This record gives sequence, structure tokens and C-alpha cells, in this order.
Amino acid sequence: MSPSSIGKRNREQAKKAKADAKRHRKESQTGVEDEADASPAPTPTTPEATENVLEMLAALHQQYDDGAVSFEDFEERKAELLARLVVE
Repeated sequence: MSPSSIGKRNREQAKKAKADAKRHRKESQTGVEDEADASPAPTPTTPEATENVLEMLAALHQQYDDGAVSFEDFEERKAELLARLVVE
């Protein structure tokens, strides 16, 4: 096998392992095994619920700043939280 083929195979294996690890982290964080079965998060309708979403958003930013969350996960989770906010 040529060195370029070996390198390509190694990159593909690393990419697959990274995707598997990301899927596993996501499942363990949400406790949902199949994302298709997951119901959408309820939209906050009270000031307390909105405050809770804002606190979760602040915590997410802190996790990203600390390096505990990758940029891709940060952007995905941030979009989910922002979608839950109600703007009046």
C-alpha cells in the first residue's frame, strides 16, 4: 500500500472516530439515544424560563472559553438555546 493511501485511510479513520465520539458525547449529555425521537425543547413563556435559558447560554459560553466544548458543539448548542428564547 502506498504511503498516500495509508495517510488517507488514517485520516478517514480519525474522522470517523471523531464523529463517533461527538455522537456519544451528545447522547450522554441529552440522555437521548436517537435524535429523531427527541421532541423539541419547550419555548420559555415565563420570565423565569427565559432567565433559565440565558443562564444556560452563559454557562455554555464559559465552557467554550474554558476549552471544555469544541467550536462546532458550541455553535450547535448556542443555536438550540437561542431558538428557545422568546422575543417580545
